[in-house]
Amino acid sequence: MTRRYFGTDGIRGRANKFPMTAEIAMKVGMAAGLSFQRGNHRHRVVLGKDTRLSGYMIENAMVAGFCAAGMDVFLLGPVPTPAVAMLARSLRADIGVMISASHNAYYDNGIKLFGPDGYKLSDEIEARIEGLLDEDIDIALADADGLGRAKRVDGVHDRYIEFAKRTLPRSMSLTGLRVVIDCANGAAYKVAPAALWELGAEVIAINDEPNGFNINDECGSTHPASLAKKVYEVRADIGIALDGDADRMIIVDETGEVVDGDQIMALVAEAWHQSGRLAGGGIVATVMSNLGLERFMEGLGLQLHRTKVGDRYVVEHMRAHGFNVGGEQSGHIVMSDFSTTGDGLVSALQVLACIKRQNKPVSELCRKFEPVPQLLKNVRFSGGKPLEEAPVKAAIEEARNRLGQAGRLVIRPSGTEPLIRVMAEGDDPQLVETIVNELVDVIADVKSAA
Repeated sequence: MTRRYFGTDGIRGRANKFPMTAEIAMKVGMAAGLSFQRGNHRHRVVLGKDTRLSGYMIENAMVAGFCAAGMDVFLLGPVPTPAVAMLARSLRADIGVMISASHNAYYDNGIKLFGPDGYKLSDEIEARIEGLLDEDIDIALADADGLGRAKRVDGVHDRYIEFAKRTLPRSMSLTGLRVVIDCANGAAYKVAPAALWELGAEVIAINDEPNGFNINDECGSTHPASLAKKVYEVRADIGIALDGDADRMIIVDETGEVVDGDQIMALVAEAWHQSGRLAGGGIVATVMSNLGLERFMEGLGLQLHRTKVGDRYVVEHMRAHGFNVGGEQSGHIVMSDFSTTGDGLVSALQVLACIKRQNKPVSELCRKFEPVPQLLKNVRFSGGKPLEEAPVKAAIEEARNRLGQAGRLVIRPSGTEPLIRVMAEGDDPQLVETIVNELVDVIADVKSAA
């Protein structure tokens, strides 16, 4: 079935434009509410958001939809996505909702849905909800005496901070570490600095004054330059950059160099393997993770299992095959011993714990492998299916043959933006660059002709 609303991470788009309108948000609340009513008890949904201006509009529309479906709504306010997943379980909710477009700019927004177990919904459940969005479901909505109520929940930040802190041993202290935390003017602007400070770190918070428009604006995990500058300026031991909804993070070492999700997974995998904690005989990553990570894991006698892009696909594979570490190069790190989804703060705490245990600088500790030269470029398109055109297929096949066994080629449409992503990697950087540029040109020519 062709999807009209859901992408790789829920529903996402320009705020107040299809599909991120108040009308559709209300219908999502109705459809999801009807899909997750179990038993005769009062049904409840936990609803969080990040700091975008449009969050108020989407939140109120979804409250109306859920109440119309007969569900009580627990409003969490601005909280990280993993806090919504955690509270869905903790508060015994039937469904959890996060209103966020993650790392996108303020003018976008999105809706992420979690089941009562705290996991993102499967493709099948999303398809069922999507099927209801264009149907007349008024007859299934609650009667006047069965409408839901909405209320704000107090103490949400404290509950999440304590949850994050408990992922470390009780005796672990971050005293002596100077940490710069870039909150991306997003959902974790209060909880992340507070958690680090309570654990004993000296905390310098930046981009922690959201105004509805500045979320991810030249800051956060997709724009680490300001973090690197601040780390150098204050001579910090480490810089941590979250994204708008704090389900991902990247690191900047004490020299100002960026450490991506692949290196973080390598660090955690090695540490957990040595302590006997790593499950499944390896880790799970996506097709976008660097070949260097795969070779590093093989050197430890471990395996790297790959999935398609999207942290929920990583989680699905982890659950199906017994892994407890997985993630994406972009900084979504999933540690299923602690959380059901990517958690930027929890991931950062695990890295800080490794630093404290090994007492080494971040530049040494978090450089586990030399990345294989990798190049990613995007081609914007407005319609059609460029990857199904014959010239593109032929060019892709030729490129794969040229790379051979010493490299990889990944070409895919973005699940959240109208882009074709072209990525190649291999030991010969000049060949990698040539192949990517040639494929970008071929796709662009087909797009233009269309």
